[in-house]
Amino acid sequence: MRILNICAYSWEIGGPPKIIFDHTQVALRDGHQVDILSPISPNERPYPVPDGARLLLFPRTTPVSNYFREFSIGLYRYLQQHIHEYDVVHCHALWHFGSLAPFMTNRSVAKVVTIHGVLDRWAYAHNNWKKSLIDRLAQRAYLRRADLVHINNTDERADLLRYFGDEHPRIELIPNGVRMSDFTVLPPKGTFRQKFSLPADRPMVLFMSRLNEKKGLDLLLPAFRDYFRQHPGTLLVLAGPDDGYEATARQFIQDHNLNDAVRLVGMLTGDDKKAALHDADLFTLPSYSEGFSIAVLEAMAAGTPALVSDRVGFGEAIRTHEAAGLVELNPDSVRAGLERLMGNPSLRQQLSQNATNLLRTQYDMDIVARQMLRAYEAAIRHRKASNTSL
Repeated sequence: MRILNICAYSWEIGGPPKIIFDHTQVALRDGHQVDILSPISPNERPYPVPDGARLLLFPRTTPVSNYFREFSIGLYRYLQQHIHEYDVVHCHALWHFGSLAPFMTNRSVAKVVTIHGVLDRWAYAHNNWKKSLIDRLAQRAYLRRADLVHINNTDERADLLRYFGDEHPRIELIPNGVRMSDFTVLPPKGTFRQKFSLPADRPMVLFMSRLNEKKGLDLLLPAFRDYFRQHPGTLLVLAGPDDGYEATARQFIQDHNLNDAVRLVGMLTGDDKKAALHDADLFTLPSYSEGFSIAVLEAMAAGTPALVSDRVGFGEAIRTHEAAGLVELNPDSVRAGLERLMGNPSLRQQLSQNATNLLRTQYDMDIVARQMLRAYEAAIRHRKASNTSL
């Protein structure tokens, strides 16, 4: 198959580029062709590309992109000229130019759309006026035309039903996955603490995600403040790029005299990320909304016990397999979760083992990537049948 992914493919975006990278590696290994089409701005860093794939970058077109962020005339022209060369086009998320342009330029090539959690009630309410406008103009109609709508969890099926008012006829549930082999060998214990001058003897809680309001930092910070009063040796590390919430977090830390208790270390990648996970006693993400959190999967793959909300994309599986501590979306619940897990090493170890077993059986990347390849084939068959009937 000739596959085209369309996504803002940069480090700053978060999970989708990592998902595309891992899926692309499997697709290339199975003999398929993969291109990645992305808008780009001068201050962005493109995400790495697997050997054998092509990354096609086109500048965002100002001033329109100041309001419709992914708008790119170059991207649109590329699709006009080349979309017919692909068997399937895979659009990631909604309401950006890359999720609309393929439908504007072509009706004969199969199109797959991944929701990535953006129809969740909390996410949809953010900038709702802009999303509602794009829905009315094009997005809702184009999504109905998709040959396949890819969701990560059962909650997204309900989100789609609420969005459309009825059932989309071509929905495929495929979870996100993680390459377990990436975490077979981890940096030696203490590597992260030494690099960032963190005491070796202080228990460490790790938050690793974009510093964005939806990630639950407004719950975690007051919860940790209260926990720290009873356990003053504990350290909270916030690792991730600023996405609108860093100034608020720093102000909270200053206002509550937590400068020695909370450290911001920026975005971690590669061995630094693995070292942080290996050194952490607990990973936490009390997020309001996730499609299917790669950060949680990676923490589990590294063997780090986790404390998360049930909104990370696979809350039911976590609950069923007792693969992490689950908290409600309020500071008291997060604080109680910290008390329960940080005070019980044997429970943390059991959660970690349960999580490893869950990942190996359901979320290994080779399993989920080949499910996606089969979904592409179904989308292509549907598009061919539709074209024949016209």
